[in-house]
Amino acid sequence: MQKHLLTALFFLATIGFNSHAQEALFRPQNIVSPEIHEDNSVTFRLHAPNATAVQVTGDFLPSVKMETPMGQMDGPGKAELKKGENGVWEFKTPVLSPELYNYSFSVDGFNTTDPSNPFLIRDVASATNIFIVGGGHADLYKTNDIPHGTVARRWYDSPGLKMDRRITIYTPPGYETSTDKYPVLYLLHGAGGDEEAWIALGRTAQIMDNLIAEGKAKPMIVVMPNGNVIQDGAPGEGSKNFYKPQFMIPNTMDGTYEGAFEDIIKFVESSYRVKTDKANRAIAGLSMGGYHTLHISRYYPNTFDYMGLFSAAIMPREDATGRVYSNFDQTLKAQMDNSYKLYWIAIGKTDFLYNANKEYIAKLDAMKMPYTYVESEGGHIWRNWRIYLSMFAPMLF
Repeated sequence: MQKHLLTALFFLATIGFNSHAQEALFRPQNIVSPEIHEDNSVTFRLHAPNATAVQVTGDFLPSVKMETPMGQMDGPGKAELKKGENGVWEFKTPVLSPELYNYSFSVDGFNTTDPSNPFLIRDVASATNIFIVGGGHADLYKTNDIPHGTVARRWYDSPGLKMDRRITIYTPPGYETSTDKYPVLYLLHGAGGDEEAWIALGRTAQIMDNLIAEGKAKPMIVVMPNGNVIQDGAPGEGSKNFYKPQFMIPNTMDGTYEGAFEDIIKFVESSYRVKTDKANRAIAGLSMGGYHTLHISRYYPNTFDYMGLFSAAIMPREDATGRVYSNFDQTLKAQMDNSYKLYWIAIGKTDFLYNANKEYIAKLDAMKMPYTYVESEGGHIWRNWRIYLSMFAPMLF
């Protein structure tokens, strides 16, 4: 009897503990942040009753000049929140243009994310909240009620890098039930990124789903590799497990990646139903990925019919001494002589790489090498690169 009584008391105590724990778990402040209003203004809120100053920073605010390891670049501005009732701080924006925005808070100088917004994104080692103001091109970034493709994380053998490596691959709606063969876009990330960058920060799956559904882009496979040759996968996803991501990783721009790129092509063409001729291969990349695109397409001059250089990091490098970078002018001319369908260059007017891209264009002009040039507002930012992908993909195949 005593044993049963003790068991019952333990059971009741456990129920009491769990109920209180669950009550605490489901008892957050009833705060909506961000709140997107009908006129596309946005209100941010943060419960911080003991704070003396709260700021919000994000790319919806006017940019400011910031010193970075890459030189002076545009950075997000800041705005002050005002303290209201119950210790809730607020800031309301003017009407915002359609876009995917990111933001974070600063509380008495301590940077933090918004606890009322569970939607976060990682860029290198920084995590920020995101929200979408819909309309116009921003509707391409939404998950709409249309047929959807599949995003897979695969592992491939890279003899050139002597390891198995993780890769992200988008297949278009209907791929699994079709017998068709598809063209391929190889989409390369920038410094500090990895095989997660384009699919997360770039909204590649949403952009491709929407463009294909609207009949603006042909169904295609999009391959997003990891350009950091000393990694087998993104931080937290590879064999090194959890560690802080870095902006510049050794050997990323010394020719090693470009020289081993055939390993990726071979894996894709042996594992997926794809068209394997030059006319059905495209390659594009942002920043460092634009640099890789330039050199991969030149080093393999009869491999791609479509090239996209998005804010390409065209700059001299002391470690660019390998065979991939030798005979630059001759191999670039060979690429031109082999002909292609599109050599697309895009850059923001305030991008710190603007002058380097203009110098490269002058070189192409002197060679009479055909290209298409697009100049946009803004600097070296994901807002531009998502738009560039949205413009580039419909021109393929």
